[in-house]
Amino acid sequence: MVTSFFSLRSYAASLLCAFVLLFAAASCGNDKGKVEGANMLYGTSGKVWKTAKETDAAGDKVKQTDAQEQETLHMFSNNTYSMTGTAGAVQGKFAFDQSAKTLTLTPDAGGTSNTFTVETLTDKKLTLVGTSGAKLALEAE
Repeated sequence: MVTSFFSLRSYAASLLCAFVLLFAAASCGNDKGKVEGANMLYGTSGKVWKTAKETDAAGDKVKQTDAQEQETLHMFSNNTYSMTGTAGAVQGKFAFDQSAKTLTLTPDAGGTSNTFTVETLTDKKLTLVGTSGAKLALEAE
């Protein structure tokens, strides 16, 4: 009787540990929909973001060219940004609205501002959704 009690207790403890590990792994792996504060965009003073993945409006993966893979987005704590690539650099200002989950980029040289829906914003991930539904997933360097 004593042996079966300890066996049952050991079995229950094993199941509980497995459940906790499974839950922890599942919750760590999916940041979609998590939009943290503006400081995640720029860290303490500035942060560099690089493209990790791009999908079109239909959800199909867009192949990145070598030039596109070299493009970076620098976000600074004074609400300015700089996008650099093989074609040069574009500077401007950004506005982030955490409650509306939007990021607006306005270039200094004039032109049209672009507003994106922020699907994910954590210390390491930033996913922007355009008005067409196309997505750009960025990772912090």
